Amino acid sequence: MNFEEYIKENREEFTEKVNNISNELGIEANWLMFVMWFESRLNPKAVNPISGATGLIQFMPSTARSLGTTTDVLKRMNNVQQLDYVLAYLRPYKGRMKHWIDVYLAVFYPKAMGNPNFVITSDIVAKQNKIFDLNRDLDITVKEIETALRSSMPEKYKKYYP
Repeated sequence: MNFEEYIKENREEFTEKVNNISNELGIEANWLMFVMWFESRLNPKAVNPISGATGLIQFMPSTARSLGTTTDVLKRMNNVQQLDYVLAYLRPYKGRMKHWIDVYLAVFYPKAMGNPNFVITSDIVAKQNKIFDLNRDLDITVKEIETALRSSMPEKYKKYYP
């Protein structure tokens, strides 16, 4: 499985659970691993100091509340425990995640899933996610997101994310 070397604790249990979740969702485990690596470097205690997003997939505080928890509680969980919330968050998108970029978009901007021509026109989103606004026009296209994500990947994994 890709990105395994970044798992700092419970590696065997974590990868087994990622495989089980991926099977349940009908996605490749590597796709989910990439999303968690990109968002948190697979650190369940990662916190964005600006937004307060926390954990493996950077749960926003409002998202955590909608899942019946808080970012404080999520931050205290280990990586395996937090995967239950990753699954709970992604479950509504089952069947819609046909490509690795769809798994990322389910986490970052679900409205864009499945639409390669979608443009995020929110200045706030663009200003808070400058990594994706490659041409600095304050609009973010799915192609820009995909390009930025691919360029952030370690070279040895790029072949797995066509």
